[in-house]
Amino acid sequence: MPLDPVCGHEVDLRHAHSMRIAGGWALYFCSAGCAQAFAADPTSFSSRAGQMRLAVGVMGSASNDQTEEQRRAAYHLGRAIASRGFNLITGACPGLPYEAARGAREARGLSMGISPALSLHEHLYRYHSPADVFDALIYTGSGLMGREVTNIHSSDMVVLVGGRSGTLGEFAIAYDEGKLIGVLQGTGGIADATDRIIETIEKDTGARLVRNRDPDELIDGLSEAFETSHFRRPSCFCDGVGVGTG
Repeated sequence: MPLDPVCGHEVDLRHAHSMRIAGGWALYFCSAGCAQAFAADPTSFSSRAGQMRLAVGVMGSASNDQTEEQRRAAYHLGRAIASRGFNLITGACPGLPYEAARGAREARGLSMGISPALSLHEHLYRYHSPADVFDALIYTGSGLMGREVTNIHSSDMVVLVGGRSGTLGEFAIAYDEGKLIGVLQGTGGIADATDRIIETIEKDTGARLVRNRDPDELIDGLSEAFETSHFRRPSCFCDGVGVGTG
């Protein structure tokens, strides 16, 4: 279990009073007093023992026919994620997710690729996917569609940028599982069609969407949404989790 950074006690996530995101780290508090003490002087509580960095998954078009504006937006999205201390997860594919990983690398962030392949050889030569911007490649052997589930489950927050049928599948998984989803508006494809898709679905899953055209403002909006409410039920697999009473 995570430790309260103020008092050092273990925090049961099912009954955490509140949480804060600091430099990408998820900090959970057992009481209002600890939360207030941290807010008053965060620098006095620098220990990250028992804490974890949050991961942001970027899902989008893997083709190489995007506009320069779309590629630039994805690149700056990766930089925004890394500069706030979050880990980046992508499908280890070319296209817009690759641009996000490239941006994260430039900003000295940690970038993980969830590969559809069984090995580096298969990743490079069967799937024709890059390997030069990742700190770690995880070989699922699940194929292009199968690895989508791992992408979503491994991400605390999911961001859509552009996208076609593969991104639609990832969005469907994230939405059905009640994830916090960011939409980088103006990048086309699935990212700009989410309103129509949700209207058609007509299903309340607990998922929440945050939309913005600016990558920095989008990541800040996701951070705020996660630490103020969504951490209490970050996915449908947390059904039955109680809300902290303070």
